[in-house]
Amino acid sequence: MKQKKSIRGRIDDNTPNPVDVHVGKRIRLRRTILHITQQQMADMLGLTFQQVQKYEKGMNRVGASRLWDISRVLEVPMGFFFEDMDDDVASQSPRMINALPDILQVSERQFSFDEDPMKKEETLELIRAYYKITNRAIAKQMFDLMVSLSKSTAGLSRMDDKLKNGK
Repeated sequence: MKQKKSIRGRIDDNTPNPVDVHVGKRIRLRRTILHITQQQMADMLGLTFQQVQKYEKGMNRVGASRLWDISRVLEVPMGFFFEDMDDDVASQSPRMINALPDILQVSERQFSFDEDPMKKEETLELIRAYYKITNRAIAKQMFDLMVSLSKSTAGLSRMDDKLKNGK
């Protein structure tokens, strides 16, 4: 049984909407990766650190213009905040909660929370190491090298698959 939307984006038991909680977790993840404190982020956005805390916990909803500002401060596209949302969370968006069952014939891409590379310690260590490189020209060269290697490796993987399948 679906819960009906209550006031101000909360669900019936007055808990934050799971989509807002997901967005908040993604904000916190990116802020942590960049080693930005809540106070520093608040200063960059013209907010109090308590407001940043509330966004990160999903207690306060992030409006579109504020999310735009956050994406600029955290140097990610706005879509980053919605990546890796599992189907259960997505199904609790206000649109989905209030929609009639026959309208919900929307094909949604399924994500697995466990497969999120941003949750792996290896990814976090790599990102932290990259940002510790003080010479940004060298950092850019490392970035370009990794992008190049990933493309060549992906191409090799496709060739390996074709050889294995006898094509």
